[in-house]
Amino acid sequence: MGLDVETREVPEATRVRDLWEALRREVSHFRGFAAMPPAAVNREYAGPDTVLGEGDEVAFLPPVAGG
Repeated sequence: MGLDVETREVPEATRVRDLWEALRREVSHFRGFAAMPPAAVNREYAGPDTVLGEGDEVAFLPPVAGG
């Protein structure tokens, strides 16, 4: 997205998957992902159904190639 940090308000009971879908609608680059990339909430891996709480930090981890 070109940002180091973005703060955003989300409705109560928003899940990681919901946030990802909102971002996909807003950021054209994200529409190219076949599926949601791995995510972390408060620096811990989190599944798509993890419910977000006030003050949570969410990171979507981009796919990387390596060997």
